[in-house]
This record gives sequence, structure tokens and C-alpha cells, in this order.
Amino acid sequence: MASRALIIEARFYDDIADMLQAGAKAELAKRRFESDVISVPGVLEIAPALSMALTSARRRDLPYALFVVLGCVIRGETYHFEIVSNEGNRAVVDLQVTNRLALGNGILTVETYEQALVRADPKQKDKGGDAAAAAIALYDLREALNR
Repeated sequence: MASRALIIEARFYDDIADMLQAGAKAELAKRRFESDVISVPGVLEIAPALSMALTSARRRDLPYALFVVLGCVIRGETYHFEIVSNEGNRAVVDLQVTNRLALGNGILTVETYEQALVRADPKQKDKGGDAAAAAIALYDLREALNR
């Protein structure tokens, strides 16, 4: 059976999410990881979805080998950017460390929509692919340490 990866994506910006997901899936496919995708409305919903997915996978004895989280937060005119960026990422890192997850974080935090497009596009910065590669690197490290 192929190793399973879970991608959790925030769909607040659908076109950005599509590009991030495409990059992540392509990188995972290179290493023959099968991927499931959970979509949530925004970045603040990623950590709760990750927590729920961990509980469900453990209950069904169908664990994921690694995780990729994807989303985009674009600075606006209010403090909301800082709350979403900081708290969304903090919650993900807390779950990652507590549960010892091989997790790649592809949550973009940018000043402009144009910056997000460049970073999300698999033909340019490919941050979705980078997040998947980071998760794979942590997976490989965990496997090596457990030998």
C-alpha cells in the first residue's frame, strides 16, 4: 500500500488554493504518496481540521504518513491579518510538535494578491510544492531516526 498524505487547504482565495494544491500534489506524486484533500473556508480553520483528521485517522487505524497545509493570508487595512497569520500558524505548529507530525506549511502570508500569485504558481515560486517537499523531508528524517 502506498503511503498516504493529507493536504488541508484553505479555500478563501480559490485560484491561489488551486495552484498551491497542484504544486503540492505534483511533489507528492513524485515520491508516490497518495493524497487526500480536506478543504476549509480559511486559514483559521486549518488547525481544527488537522486535529479532527488526526483523531479520525487514529480511530480508523488509517494514519497519514505526512501532512501539507496550504492557504493564503493577504494583508488588509486592519489587524485581522496579524491575527489570522499568527494564530493560524501557531495552532498548526503546536499540533505539529505535540503530535510529532511530518508537516509542510504552505500558508502564504503576503502583502498583495500579486505576491500570492507568484508564490502559489507551480511554474514560479511553487510554495505548495515546497511545502510538500518539506513534509517529505521530515517524513524521511523520522523514518531514518526510527531505524
